[in-house]
Amino acid sequence: MNIYVGNLPYSVRDEELRTTFEAFGKVVSAEVIFDKRTRRSRGYGFVDMADEAAGRRAIDELNGKELHGRELRVDASQPKTEGQMSEARAPSGGRARRSPRGDSTATSAAPGPSGAAPSGVKGFLKRLFG
Repeated sequence: MNIYVGNLPYSVRDEELRTTFEAFGKVVSAEVIFDKRTRRSRGYGFVDMADEAAGRRAIDELNGKELHGRELRVDASQPKTEGQMSEARAPSGGRARRSPRGDSTATSAAPGPSGAAPSGVKGFLKRLFG
């Protein structure tokens, strides 16, 4: 069972996370997620437990428990589906632009009176206020 552990203290490392969960059963893996650029903990991690019942027990016992002054958020991790992975990236591999309506589109403005879509701050204000 894969478990998400959030609100981890930044001082916690993989081994301490593993030790915390081993009290409930066999831990296959325990990983604290680090920012690649700053090399600091991002404050969350994942624990993979061999037994589903032990994982449920760990979630029930550890969710809300304090660790080094921080209240843990522990829940079953949901694996990413193929659709979620492809939605995370725009077709070009960069970020998708969002229109004021919230949908992902390459061009979010409707054509103006001259037939061309307004752009920049002026276009933004025109779309915002009509």
